Amino acid sequence: MSHTVDIPQSLKDSLRKFRFARRSQGSAALVVKINKKELIMEEQDQFDDISIEELAEELPENSPRYVVLSYELKHNDGRISFPLVLINWTPSSSETTLMTLYASAFIDFQCAADISKVIDIRDGTESLTKDAIDVKLLLS
Repeated sequence: MSHTVDIPQSLKDSLRKFRFARRSQGSAALVVKINKKELIMEEQDQFDDISIEELAEELPENSPRYVVLSYELKHNDGRISFPLVLINWTPSSSETTLMTLYASAFIDFQCAADISKVIDIRDGTESLTKDAIDVKLLLS
């Protein structure tokens, strides 16, 4: 099978470590970018105990990213869970070539991260809010 972008073992190890980290409060995020010249995925940042609004401010306004999010979800019955969510951050102001590159590598990354819940964000920081994520996760 042909892949447009390589996922190095070091990134797979970071994803595994992030996935199995124990969290008791707050959300955490692992931000991944694609190195366009080398066609390889790279870990850009990792945040612990970050709010969704703070995360939105950290993401670039004109460039796509994959964000693996361990999200503190408060259920209606009082339970708290920490589902893993893959955010496909693709601002509409991004270069078309970058958007195409990220779109072509998305399924491979989703499989490597082993995450089934996906949220596509195309409208920038306005659409990446706690309320928007709560609605998408509580209804799924």
